[in-house]
Amino acid sequence: MGIFIILELKSNYVRIISRLNIPKPSVNMEEDIMSDYDCLIVDDEEALSQSTCEYFNMFGVKTYWAADEKSCFDFLSHHNTNLILLDINLGRTSGFQICKKLRNTTDKPILFISARTSDDDVLLALNIGGDDYIQKPYSLNVLLAKVNAVLKRYSSNYSGNTKNSISFDKYTIDLNKEKLFYNEREIKLKSMEYKLLTYLAQNQNRTVTKEELFKKVWGDSITGDGTLNVHIRRLREKIEKNPNEPHYIKTVWGTGYIFEF
Repeated sequence: MGIFIILELKSNYVRIISRLNIPKPSVNMEEDIMSDYDCLIVDDEEALSQSTCEYFNMFGVKTYWAADEKSCFDFLSHHNTNLILLDINLGRTSGFQICKKLRNTTDKPILFISARTSDDDVLLALNIGGDDYIQKPYSLNVLLAKVNAVLKRYSSNYSGNTKNSISFDKYTIDLNKEKLFYNEREIKLKSMEYKLLTYLAQNQNRTVTKEELFKKVWGDSITGDGTLNVHIRRLREKIEKNPNEPHYIKTVWGTGYIFEF
């Protein structure tokens, strides 16, 4: 028997009422070597993770669930995934530690999902390489929309660009390699930093609103100001001589940003 799910919609939340014969996810090393997934969920809350995994799969987002660090890296050693949803509290380890390890080998988007709500946690998550921070409890349909938007953005890879590069002063954005260079020396950028810088540079000398950046760079309209501010600050620290008095990325107070060169 295949998967049978009864859904109850209530206050924009989707709750799985009952399910029949739903197997626990497993990594089949022989039959599923290096298969591609859309999403990996790393979370030790089994009921919530299983429900999220089943919901995503039902809507065509191929998803796998790992309950801890070992399961996460075992999965990644045999599979590819386009996006990672990562909890913070994971028993003996933390999502922060896992994120740091992941950023040594991948630029795939990492979205933190956590019940922790302090600004310090959000800022730490973004500063170590997280692309977004989503608080629990989350609405499954909203989370799915966010994930789909991120997947769509990363799959496009700015395929519509006709130029191969964008240059300003001694900097060059290589649109094919998706890298930033200064006098032919690479400046390391996180994936979201690259997307943000490229979009601003492509729209040079005009004010880009925060709402436009949320939609065009993050792929949704519900990303918070805190996420954007952290990424702008990190970019300024990497390309500005004085991040406190930016020459390129300037704030238009109450509106957004303008990239000038």
